[in-house]
Amino acid sequence: MPASRTTLRRGLAAALLPLLAVAATSCGYGSQAKDGGRPVVAAEGRKLSADTVRVGYLPNLTHATALVGVQEGIIQKELGGTRLAPQAFNAGPSVIEALNGGSLDIGFIGPSPAVNGYVKSKGRNLRIVSGSASGGVKLVVNPDRIRTLDDVEGKRIATPQKGNTQDVAFLNWASGKGWKVDAESGEGDVSVVRTDNKVTPGAYESGSVDGAWVPEPTASKLVSEGARVLLDETALWPGGKFVTTNVIVSQTFLKEHPDVVEAVLRGTVRTNAWINANPEKAKASANAALKTETGKALPPEVIDPAWPSIRITDDPLAATLRTQSEWAVRAELIDEPDLNGIYDLTLLNKVLKAEGRPGVADAGLGAK
Repeated sequence: MPASRTTLRRGLAAALLPLLAVAATSCGYGSQAKDGGRPVVAAEGRKLSADTVRVGYLPNLTHATALVGVQEGIIQKELGGTRLAPQAFNAGPSVIEALNGGSLDIGFIGPSPAVNGYVKSKGRNLRIVSGSASGGVKLVVNPDRIRTLDDVEGKRIATPQKGNTQDVAFLNWASGKGWKVDAESGEGDVSVVRTDNKVTPGAYESGSVDGAWVPEPTASKLVSEGARVLLDETALWPGGKFVTTNVIVSQTFLKEHPDVVEAVLRGTVRTNAWINANPEKAKASANAALKTETGKALPPEVIDPAWPSIRITDDPLAATLRTQSEWAVRAELIDEPDLNGIYDLTLLNKVLKAEGRPGVADAGLGAK
């Protein structure tokens, strides 16, 4: 492509970026997931204590448990005559808002929104009842501007949202390098640019950012456009494990309909087992679900490298959530939180035991 056309295209992308950001953030929270193309799984069999269970998630590969569990009908099968009502959301805080507002029963979100939601409600609105995913987060950069980790200093790095899981992780990593960044404004020795994941590729192409600390598939999308992976966050964690996605439930719904929550968890456990036993089929299923939710499947050059970097797990990796909350405190994004009671893994461990598998731990943060 001639240089003049490239310059024009990048200039246009830069001009459109603010408009795209407004459009992305103005989408109504809790938009109902599209039905076109989704396999219709009938609610058949004995109805549980609720007619319907409303389950929310993000159209991200790190939410593969929900994507595949809905797409393959595994969760609905466990619910019998209780209908599964899936909803796609734009961001984790929107899931919390819907849960708090009573329009959602169960959700898949990252650890930071879960902590924020729990703390803001003074421990009254949600519980984490299962894990879902670990990993799948990378620092990708423009190789012409950043060649080493030290080169990140003075550059503009995108994160999805102020105070979200990846934002907190990047701020903590930058602090470990000795760089000062004001967490509120994002300004400092590194400029943190809070940009919706849907907008980040355009920001990178226009040169508005030099890199991004983002989850999959955004990381691999950027790599397909010429970026390179400078750091995989798994390298920073003992054993390479850290929570990316958890399953949360409204405390009211958990109290009133424990049989429904147990059925959903049985569905997620069996979905995770199927994903891990059939990675290629599961990848195709997740991509089909993404096409349903977003209108477009991921191309092979994006999904093929992204998929194996995500570890699907029932374990909520509670100790890593505690660590991530400590990072947010150090960044002065939140006050010291009281996380006692944020977990209730009773039903998950019941399901795991029935499947002949060991239980998982809550790191001393379980409900009494």
